[in-house]
Amino acid sequence: MKRFVLFLLAATTLLCVGCKKENNKKITLHLFHYKQEIVNEMEEMAAAFHNLYPNITIETETIPNDAQTVLKTRLFGGEAPDIMMLQSYSTIFEYAQEGFLADLTNEAFMENIVNAAKKSVTYEGKAYALPLDMAGIGVVYNKDLFAKLGLEIPKTYSELKNVCKVISDNGFTPFALSIRESWPLGHFISMAHTASIGDKLDAWLAEMNAGTGTFASEEMDKMFEVFDFFKANGGDKAMEMDYNSSLNNFASGSYGMMVQGLWAYGAAMKLNPTLNAGFFPFPFSDNPEQTKLYVDTDSTLAISATAPKENIEAAKLFLNFLTSEEGVQLVVEKFKLLPTVKNADVSGMQAPFQDLVRYVGEGKTMPWAFSMWPSTVFENSKNGLQEYFSAQKTKEELLQYLDDEWKKTLE
Repeated sequence: MKRFVLFLLAATTLLCVGCKKENNKKITLHLFHYKQEIVNEMEEMAAAFHNLYPNITIETETIPNDAQTVLKTRLFGGEAPDIMMLQSYSTIFEYAQEGFLADLTNEAFMENIVNAAKKSVTYEGKAYALPLDMAGIGVVYNKDLFAKLGLEIPKTYSELKNVCKVISDNGFTPFALSIRESWPLGHFISMAHTASIGDKLDAWLAEMNAGTGTFASEEMDKMFEVFDFFKANGGDKAMEMDYNSSLNNFASGSYGMMVQGLWAYGAAMKLNPTLNAGFFPFPFSDNPEQTKLYVDTDSTLAISATAPKENIEAAKLFLNFLTSEEGVQLVVEKFKLLPTVKNADVSGMQAPFQDLVRYVGEGKTMPWAFSMWPSTVFENSKNGLQEYFSAQKTKEELLQYLDDEWKKTLE
């Protein structure tokens, strides 16, 4: 009996040593994301996580333009990153249906997320990604320039035209544009379309998915006047400007506004720390009641369902870290993003973020419909509007192109 007990103790010791060795196994995770404005900050986040879990290293990769196209190719090619940043809604739904994403429904960190953000990552009752932040897309404006010229926030399209005239008449350029780099144009055309159909969004989506809908409408026709106006107020070299150019132009103080998400404000602040900015909805019509901020869950982080088990568990630890007090603080202070975590303290965030919170509180928002479009349609809408601006497509051709791209997804 004594010899048997000693054998059990020895076996148990060996098992424990084996467990400890397994727990300390060196793991390297590949994190794929598209936010070029937080490249360094994402690496800081990975380093902070590594300090807590020295056996886990996160290597980050940033693909800012056409990220979803690149990622889709890798997923279908069997080269899925362990952690991937995804746009909300349709991209997640598509990849969840294909079996690419791990089910996160019952993970403890999902309990830390506000309920309003969970819809954007939930497919057939299961959550397949962690909503990282809520964001708004609208007009970031130079508050000092507006004050200097005696301008107020425009609530209608006519008021916006007057604002642009005053800015131009005083030797400044109204809009810092990005046309040579197409991705911001996808946000602009989808924002305009969502504003044009208003509360008919759900019905329109159902029609498009049934193959009976169309982008063309009398309201959407009017948006092309807005597009032309937008380009005309971006300066003589608007077609040559990319995202970084638009940031530099706005940060310089010689441009009054840029139509972007608040992620661009954070990037502009790095170029000009004294920049005094605010945020308001782009007014697409002369009805102020229809002027709403484009707000929804922005980026999400999903885990590959095909990754090794130990990588999946390590990736879950990283997502849990993001919802912790330290992680949320880094999201707010480093990423300059509005977290989706319950009771997150955002009181110290700059004025544009407080503007965003105020519009949300007042209910003056509309959802990010582009995230509900098939991912290929949204990707192609960017190039489509770019081709319209360069006179390669007429408005009729652009709208027909989008209809045709949607129908391809139904085949």
